[in-house]
Amino acid sequence: MINDVKKSAEQKMQKSLEAFKNDLTKVRTGRAHTGILDHVMVDYYGSDVPVNQVANVTLLDARTIGVQPWEKNMLSKVEKAIRDSDLGLNPASMGDIIRVPMPMLTEERRKDLIKLVRSEAEGARVAVRNIRRDANNEFKNLLKDKSITEDDERRGQDDIQKLTDKYIAEIDKALAAKETDLMAV
Repeated sequence: MINDVKKSAEQKMQKSLEAFKNDLTKVRTGRAHTGILDHVMVDYYGSDVPVNQVANVTLLDARTIGVQPWEKNMLSKVEKAIRDSDLGLNPASMGDIIRVPMPMLTEERRKDLIKLVRSEAEGARVAVRNIRRDANNEFKNLLKDKSITEDDERRGQDDIQKLTDKYIAEIDKALAAKETDLMAV
């Protein structure tokens, strides 16, 4: 039972860490990468779908993303969806391909992005701590039901605390890497 609680807590903490890292990829730096457009939704015959399901998204160079819709009539819809997204991008059509240049980040915008990234990190830390709290409550319930001993409960709580420390350190490491990435000119 104790191992089940630990395994469940670790899986949840891992998912929280992965979700945080996924959120970090959405915060753009000065460099282009195709993942930036993953969450831009395009109206495709009445339903909203991600850009990468209606177009080929590639890197043209270090600062430019190329989007080539599979259907000609989708060109203007894809361009409009990218422009209307909250990413601050200004796409331009060139024949059958849309060029999306990545604008340079100002110092002020970099600091805003760092604040955003820090708040995302705090949210991830809170999620990990909530998982720890839930696991500790499960241990207390098992103790109350006399399914485990007090020593087992204490050991389980110590193990969960070690897991929590490990995942919070991972979150902090990812945060530090993203901050240095954002501040690099």
